Amino acid sequence: MGVHLVTSDAAKAFAAREKVMGRGISLLGIASSKVKTLDKATLEQLGDVSAELVPHALGTTGKLFHVTARLLWATAGVKEKEAKFVDILELDKKIEKLEKKVVG
Repeated sequence: MGVHLVTSDAAKAFAAREKVMGRGISLLGIASSKVKTLDKATLEQLGDVSAELVPHALGTTGKLFHVTARLLWATAGVKEKEAKFVDILELDKKIEKLEKKVVG
């Protein structure tokens, strides 16, 4: 009937990853339509988040996050960075903070 229970630790981790990936993609999509109005610091932070999503992404999605990060950093006028690994829950907090800046 389409009932989905998240009970095991593995299922909870998967659900958390999917939630954060979805929020990250949505944030980057909204930011892409506002690129001309966003300040350089926000663009840099968006690039950082995009790069930090890479290890949590599956397949070619990760490559696109890296490409997006490079574009955002270049738009912000900063050099390409080497992204660090960020825990998915910490990344969720960063995305939430940026959503408030970008979305309003």
